[in-house]
Amino acid sequence: MAFELTKEFLADIRRYIVAQDVHWFKEHVLGLHSADIADILDELSNEEAKYIFALLDEEQQGDVLMELEEDVRDRFLKSLSSKEFAEQLENLDSDDAADILGDLSAQEIQEVISQMEDDSAADDIVDLLNYDEDSAGGLMQKEFIQARLNWPVNRCLVELRRQAEDVEMVYTIYVVDDQNRLVGVLSLKRLLFAKPTTKIADLYQSNNIISVKTTDSHETVARVIEKYDLISVPVVDFQNKLVGRITIDDVVDVIKEEADKDFQLASGISEKVESNASIWRLSRSRLPWLLIGLLGGILGAQVISTFEGQIGKIPALAFFIPLITAMGGNVGVQSSAIVVQSLAKGNQFSSLFKKVSKEALLGLLNGAICSSIIFGIAFLFEDLILALVVSISLFAVIMFAAIFGTLIPLVLDRYRVDPAVATGPFITTLNDVLGLFIYFLIGLLLYS
Repeated sequence: MAFELTKEFLADIRRYIVAQDVHWFKEHVLGLHSADIADILDELSNEEAKYIFALLDEEQQGDVLMELEEDVRDRFLKSLSSKEFAEQLENLDSDDAADILGDLSAQEIQEVISQMEDDSAADDIVDLLNYDEDSAGGLMQKEFIQARLNWPVNRCLVELRRQAEDVEMVYTIYVVDDQNRLVGVLSLKRLLFAKPTTKIADLYQSNNIISVKTTDSHETVARVIEKYDLISVPVVDFQNKLVGRITIDDVVDVIKEEADKDFQLASGISEKVESNASIWRLSRSRLPWLLIGLLGGILGAQVISTFEGQIGKIPALAFFIPLITAMGGNVGVQSSAIVVQSLAKGNQFSSLFKKVSKEALLGLLNGAICSSIIFGIAFLFEDLILALVVSISLFAVIMFAAIFGTLIPLVLDRYRVDPAVATGPFITTLNDVLGLFIYFLIGLLLYS
């Protein structure tokens, strides 16, 4: 049964922390999943969290540390001495340790690294820090299982036991040659059933080996793992030498971060922020897009003022302004969202004209249906000319919104700008202004 953190349980935890009742924590807390323990620590003060954290064994401490909310983990680690900080890093996988250190200054990194007793682990972390955090090299971990071509099975088993001490999950055995170049993979089942004297060269699989380069982007890594249904993928350098592996849990984190970022961009938030960030940072992330919306509103007001005389003569035109702006924004966001989703999956459109043409045809169909409906409604309550103005305008606005909603994210992607910005206030504001102009222009032409 899933653990549920209640106010009553939190109150009990705080009470037993004060009483320092270790037996109660062993019975009720220490046996929980690391993610559940992290949920508890997220709700406690730093000193309270440190008391429970100290009761965990080293393996649990590493697991719980990576499950904590990012700001809670940062606060917790900053309260430790450099020596204590270094000890915690040694309990983590190299990629997780590098991610944590990557947020520190160069001086702080050097101070913590110098306190690490495991020189091999320190070297691995330093090596990972040299890669771009958004690349496969920055995402990989240095803990993996490898076997050499010339090893017999009995030696391979001995070597694998030694290597497995530092590897939490064994997914695949990577086979390398004497120059450490990746040449294939080995099934654990096949290894266990082979004769002790059989060479690895006679057992491994060398066909269709999927790997990524250290310089590949994390989006590329995610696409490779998704396409080939991999649990882990080996990382090689430009000489095809095996340097690390990326596991599915890290890729899931990347996908989640990218989805969060795109959602924030689509919502008009220009930088990554946490919900508990300062008011100033929250304002700084949202204000640019609010200003764009403000500018769009000013331009829309300017369009309305340009046709003020026309509205004065035909007040009924004002009734349909919200309809025109809302429909244009909705259609534009729908079109751009589909394109952004396709780009995020790595789909490349063979022809820009082909995609725009498809959305134009879709806009043609939707526009015809919606404009027919609004024609009947406007004609019923007003007159024929107003019905024509509204229906023709709505049709034109839907067509233009569908085309621009498709075109803008494609253009942004071509110029290396995140196309997710096209699904937010940017395209909505553009369609509002354009829709009003089309509406009043058609009204002016028909009524004159």
